[in-house]
Amino acid sequence: MTPEDRIVSIREGAVAFRVLSAGRGAPLVYFHSFHERGGWSPFLERLARRHTVHAPLHPGVAGSTGVETLDDVFDLTLAYDELLEALGLTAAHFCGHFFGGMVAAELAAVFPRRAGRLVLVSPLGLWRDEAPSEDILILPPEDLLSVLWSDPGSEAARRWAELPENDAQNVAAQIESIARRAAMAKFIWPIPDRGLTKRLHRIRAPALVLWGDADRVNPVVYAEEWQRCIKGAAVKMLRGGHMLIHEAPEAAARAVEEFLA
Repeated sequence: MTPEDRIVSIREGAVAFRVLSAGRGAPLVYFHSFHERGGWSPFLERLARRHTVHAPLHPGVAGSTGVETLDDVFDLTLAYDELLEALGLTAAHFCGHFFGGMVAAELAAVFPRRAGRLVLVSPLGLWRDEAPSEDILILPPEDLLSVLWSDPGSEAARRWAELPENDAQNVAAQIESIARRAAMAKFIWPIPDRGLTKRLHRIRAPALVLWGDADRVNPVVYAEEWQRCIKGAAVKMLRGGHMLIHEAPEAAARAVEEFLA
């Protein structure tokens, strides 16, 4: 399976989608991950055995310049709707991790006919006024590993930490960027959602909330809140931390695939 990058131009700029497919299958859109970090590939490749996976890339990756520079979830959702239209994805399954989970949920709430099924992996707790873990913004990279991973000494965590440090991949630079934008009251922590919590009842798609039982960034209570806000949502706990899909890609993909089937 050879991933393909497709560039789509919309009003917000050029956006690259990484497309993985072993053949024909129900389309699935995966939101928000640093694909250039490499660790997401086993998870996405497993899903691509039965689905055509479209994964929008962050600015700076594969010629992408748009969307993720927008200031809040609602504006980002409108841009993604335009992107999905340009790609001809009038209906697809949505899957999102952390911030991407909020985007996936917003799309399913505002454009319910677009969402076949909805999978949220440790999405932010946007009904609260504080960061999931306030001091995550000031942690040095080596301490951040202990927060993100259930086992910071694991092979997956080691490979993630040892990736080349450059502007696209330096963990410290990413955290500093988030903190700086938050201080400027532009790109939040928590991210302004313009009332997403009040719109979640509009979601008609069957929903799965997938969580790591050792997640120290998003407490388990957040999963319970998502389940309360999305009628009929199922919650499944897996062994792992916040980087669940890196730590247990096969188990996570299996849980998602069983739900989509």
